[in-house]
This record gives sequence, structure tokens and C-alpha cells, in this order.
Amino acid sequence: QVQLVESGGGLVQAGGSLRLSCAASRRTFSTYAVGWFRQAPGKHREFVGAISRSTAKTYYADSMKGRFTISRDNAKNTVYLQMNSLKPEDTAVYFCGAGYFDCSGYGCYDGERRYDSWGQGTQVTVSS
Repeated sequence: QVQLVESGGGLVQAGGSLRLSCAASRRTFSTYAVGWFRQAPGKHREFVGAISRSTAKTYYADSMKGRFTISRDNAKNTVYLQMNSLKPEDTAVYFCGAGYFDCSGYGCYDGERRYDSWGQGTQVTVSS
């Protein structure tokens, strides 16, 4: 497993942007797939998007496509979630998870159980 720390959350107005970071404790972080999930009060944790370990291919939930971008900086052992055009319904605690797997296809990345290391989460609040 790997220790993960999310940061970058905060309060932003609708239409604004935030960049979340997921920093890992391990220098081999590049060998992990990383997924972003979010959980709003009273709701289940939902998939936001993910980045593969080998090709850095990205996958996004439909409601995030075109607004959110995931990238990774292997030299910094960090994965980023750039969120633009934020909406009040994006308000949630955002978590990153890491899993030591490599596969292709959206269905390979959107399940929580694929990830065995998790950060503590960072709160994102979007005001209307």
C-alpha cells in the first residue's frame, strides 16, 4: 500500500476552478493507477475519474467530462485533478485512491474496490 494525502480543496463560487492534489509517499507511485472519487452528504461515494499507471490514459464519469482533467507528475509522486466550471452539485469530499493494477477500459477503473490505498479526503464546496 501507499500513503496518500489530498490537498487543494476549498470554497469556490459556481463557475470557478480548483486543482486538487494527491501526493504519495512512495517513489514508485508511477506504477499505481489512481482514481478520484467524491462523496456528498447522504450519498454514496461516486467515481470522478482515473488515470492509468502505464500509459497515463484517463477516464471520466460522464458528468465530469470536459470540465475535469486528471494528470500525473511522476517526478513529484503526485496526481492532480483540475476542476473547471464548477457547479454547486460538485460539492463533496474528494478522495484519491491508488491501486497496483493495469488494464484498459472505463469499467476497469470506476470501482472503489480496485483501489486499496486511500487518502483522508479534501472538502470542495461550490457556492451558487
